[in-house]
Amino acid sequence: MAPRPELGSDPAVSPPELDSVCKDSVVLPAYSTVALVDPEPDAFDPWQLPALQDTGLKWSDLDTKGKILRVVTSFVKGALLLGFLYMFVCSLDVLSSAFQLVGGKAAGDIFQDNVVLSNPVAGLVIGVLVTVLVQSSSTSSSIVVSMVSSGLLDVRSAVPIIMGANIGTSVTNTIVAVMQAGDRNEFRRAFAGATVHDFFNWLSVLVLLPLEAATGVLYKLTKLVIDSFNIQTGQDAPDLLKVITKPLTKNIIELDSSVISDIAIGDPSARNKSLIKIWCKKEKYTELTNVTVPGEANCTIGALCWVDGNETWTEKNITETINIAKCNHMFMNANLPDLAVGLILLALSLLVLCTCLILIVKLLNSMLKGQVAVVIKKVLNTDFPFPFTWVTGYLAILVGAGMTFIVQSSSVFTSAITPLVGIGVISIERAYPLTLGSNIGTTTTAILAALASPGDTLANSLQISLCHFFFNIFGILLWYPIPFTRLPIRLAKALGDRTAKYRWFAIIYLILCFFIMPLLVLGLSIAGWQVLVGVGVPVVTLLVIVLVINIMQSRCPRFLIPVMRNWDFLPKPLHSLKPWDRVVTSAMAFCGSHCCCCCKCCKKEGGEIEEGMETKKGLEMYDNPALCVEDEKIQVQTVSGTHL
Repeated sequence: MAPRPELGSDPAVSPPELDSVCKDSVVLPAYSTVALVDPEPDAFDPWQLPALQDTGLKWSDLDTKGKILRVVTSFVKGALLLGFLYMFVCSLDVLSSAFQLVGGKAAGDIFQDNVVLSNPVAGLVIGVLVTVLVQSSSTSSSIVVSMVSSGLLDVRSAVPIIMGANIGTSVTNTIVAVMQAGDRNEFRRAFAGATVHDFFNWLSVLVLLPLEAATGVLYKLTKLVIDSFNIQTGQDAPDLLKVITKPLTKNIIELDSSVISDIAIGDPSARNKSLIKIWCKKEKYTELTNVTVPGEANCTIGALCWVDGNETWTEKNITETINIAKCNHMFMNANLPDLAVGLILLALSLLVLCTCLILIVKLLNSMLKGQVAVVIKKVLNTDFPFPFTWVTGYLAILVGAGMTFIVQSSSVFTSAITPLVGIGVISIERAYPLTLGSNIGTTTTAILAALASPGDTLANSLQISLCHFFFNIFGILLWYPIPFTRLPIRLAKALGDRTAKYRWFAIIYLILCFFIMPLLVLGLSIAGWQVLVGVGVPVVTLLVIVLVINIMQSRCPRFLIPVMRNWDFLPKPLHSLKPWDRVVTSAMAFCGSHCCCCCKCCKKEGGEIEEGMETKKGLEMYDNPALCVEDEKIQVQTVSGTHL
């Protein structure tokens, strides 16, 4: 074979002409030899579900021993998956108990200021804080029902608190999503799948809270429903999940949640009581007893009343409680304060939660391969054929409501689907209607629980539960039926992209949205509505202006003055997370060099992942050396291709 002519050695072609030939003969990306060797799509969508490929042998290629081994392995993996899922759900239950021990009495104290509760904004953030503290919207709702039944709070003032409880209950699956921060792509999908619930709740509150404060639409609608039907006391909601988890959790801790409600309604004796239950079996008996009263006017109607010397006596039914059997949980004889027990359980439950979540994700990744993965993904993410495509989402809402009704907890259901969204089994577009259905399911169980209330509290309990139900119905009508109104999906994806790039921002988001911002608003509300309006209105106005400018910068920048077409005129820390990322990275490096070696391992692993992501950002396509003649030993010309 003849050697290639060197650059400038061919008299027929001058170097400038050769350059022009090379420029004219650049291979288009679609016909590049790289595309022929490793065909990939022109654009890489990070939200596209990954292909779960089977790397093992096909079933038909296995011998008898291999088939038996595969069946046994699959059975063992399935049993382990159920066991880890059981431990995962139990750890969520213990986590809720730990939060109640740590902040339960504080939650009861928060509810005591009735002047603050009359402010709708303050009621909203109180609902968020209390639900985050006790990790259960059912517990916070029961406290509200107790206060309404005792006359300390009217139903109309309780509606914003129920809205806040709806927001606070979404913190659990956001915490679960943070546990998947090891892989960037999994973390992107998992965090977006969890925060789509947050954005739905916040957007619904932004619309419905001012509407409720101005018109009282939820209060009036539920009042009309209550007055229109002759509702009788019924049976309690079926507690199917507790039947399964209670045999384990009752040996760890049992709580008396009525102490929180007693503190909220102002019972002074409840403040010195412990939330840890000591006596699990009690009996109440009522006995007709002779008691003294101030005068004959205070005698029990229909009972005997007599005077003995200077004292007036009457007969009265006295109810006493007899303790029969003590509890058997591990902290029954610990003699530790509630805070210490709560912190111990908090650490243990988070450890078990993280461990189970990691093992569940790894088991699902090993099981969901080949034809099984194809079938599962097809069933969960495929729409009905046209013209019934729209039915699929509403069917997913019904499935989410039904599953939540079965497990009796929206936190458990949404926390269970969050890892599935992370590993790519469920798309975020399908997780959104499942989450909306979960909101409906948790309100239906609350309605059934309200129907089991005594006759004197039935109407108020049911009206509060119906306010919760119609709040979620109106939210679905606002943010689901029309595709372009599904803002929670777009906002969750944007936040997922940001947290995948800066993973520490997920912790900032969690602390800011569920702790710092509600505490600030609560503090301003306690200072008075004048202070709240004076500080809140300028802040909200500034946020609206920034949002409008952002939209104009991306859609119609020509209508902005040149300096406002980007945020470069501001200091970089005010419009970019890169400077803050350097600070966090430096802090982690300092921790790694001075505190522990774990941070070094995390940093090294994170750097390797970042390098992998960097190499996937662009496709370097090399010119065919047969077309552009050049010495291979000198250099290789590259042309940037389409980003993946």
